[in-house]
Amino acid sequence: MTQGGQILADIVAELASSLKSGMTTEEIDLIAERLINERNVLPAFKGYRGFPNCVCTSVNEEIVHGIPGDLVIEDGDIVSIDVGIIYKDFYSDTAVTVPIGDISPELRKLLDVTKESLHRGIEQAKPGNRLSDISHAVQSHVEANQLSVVREFVGHGIGRHLHEDPEIPNFGPPHQGPVLEAGMVFAIEPMVNLGDWQTRIREDGWTVVTADGKPSAHFEHSIVITEDGPVILTV
Repeated sequence: MTQGGQILADIVAELASSLKSGMTTEEIDLIAERLINERNVLPAFKGYRGFPNCVCTSVNEEIVHGIPGDLVIEDGDIVSIDVGIIYKDFYSDTAVTVPIGDISPELRKLLDVTKESLHRGIEQAKPGNRLSDISHAVQSHVEANQLSVVREFVGHGIGRHLHEDPEIPNFGPPHQGPVLEAGMVFAIEPMVNLGDWQTRIREDGWTVVTADGKPSAHFEHSIVITEDGPVILTV
């Protein structure tokens, strides 16, 4: 999983650097598919529960699971790209939200706080802590910055399957749930909204958007807990 995570991190870094105004989200997916094929790994998302593409592209008010298509991204947009791969029968999963051109100060804050909250959560993924210590760290940082955490969609265990137990909410009280142990591997993924936390799903059955139409950001890493603390695999 360390090797797979590094491969995925390289794919996502190259994909993120290719994003520019005037592209369609379908073009983003085609680039992702090429990068995945070049590295002789398999796309984790394509065909998963019927999802049609290699990457989830979620723009502005879209939170997660956006289906690539003819939507054109423009200066001032934010685009979340969520990518997973399979390497030697093990899964890796990561996501980043990319600014397109110059974005507003409030969107910059949204991206910064979401990324910071991910790392606050990761810091709590150490032996002896409990699962909700991760959740509470994310929520505390987000809400201290007057933003809101999505409730309906959460992080997860990962390994020989894309989604494994336990679920890892990005909200909740501390010191609850299973005790964390070395060897556990998680995908931690805060989804943070500029407005209210509530969501809805579009008619395509996949794309999750904010109920109030305000923008959302999404960052994710696959991590492993070691005796010395958390190690990020997707860097």
